[in-house]
Amino acid sequence: METNIQYQEQLQYAEVYISDMLVLKNIFLQVQNTGKVSSGFGVPFLLAKKKSEIIAFASLVISEKGSIDFKIYDKAGVQNLEKNSFIKRVESYFKKNNGPNFRNPEQLKNSIYRMVTWLNQ
Repeated sequence: METNIQYQEQLQYAEVYISDMLVLKNIFLQVQNTGKVSSGFGVPFLLAKKKSEIIAFASLVISEKGSIDFKIYDKAGVQNLEKNSFIKRVESYFKKNNGPNFRNPEQLKNSIYRMVTWLNQ
């Protein structure tokens, strides 16, 4: 009897840089099936890569209750194990970060507005 061994590729996590925005915008547009970025895009803060390809990212958003939350967007085909691993990393990062966008809803609303305006130019 043969045993097939599958090696899971390691995910790499990184903070988001301005140079990542075009890729993140494209992931968002595909997930949302739209042609324009909306406030749901938020302010991206963490991403996951497989090899050198960005497969998912987390964004700060304002919840329906007006509080700061995060949303994760990922490419089609990302495995559940990878999603769950990324979610755990994002939750930890989110809890530890004390930057203004992470703790001040008005600051985050302003940042989201500026981000969406810039990406839709």
